Amino acid sequence: VQLQASGGGLVQAGGSLRLSCAASGSIFSFDVMGWYRQAPGKQRELVATITIGGFINYADAVKGRFTISRDNAKNTAYLQMNSLKFEDTAVYYCKARAGVRVYWGQGTLVTVSS
Repeated sequence: VQLQASGGGLVQAGGSLRLSCAASGSIFSFDVMGWYRQAPGKQRELVATITIGGFINYADAVKGRFTISRDNAKNTAYLQMNSLKFEDTAVYYCKARAGVRVYWGQGTLVTVSS
């Protein structure tokens, strides 16, 4: 199973980006899919997660600005990021869990210019 994250880039503060995380090689659905981020010099932190049933959890820092969604048929998760702030600058990683198995995608860099 491989997770392919895409959609990162450079954006001005206040702008928007949409990240995608597509799974390949998978014949099963993931219980949970989510996004994490790691800023320079900081630990990786949770951004948002969504269960196969649609239960969603957001980090306080992104509530009201980011929206996570998923397409179960495609095993793909999305992260719509609006009103981006300089402090959102980080490498964003997607993560998926199926039972006890956890998979990480490669990161996609989001840079927000102030």
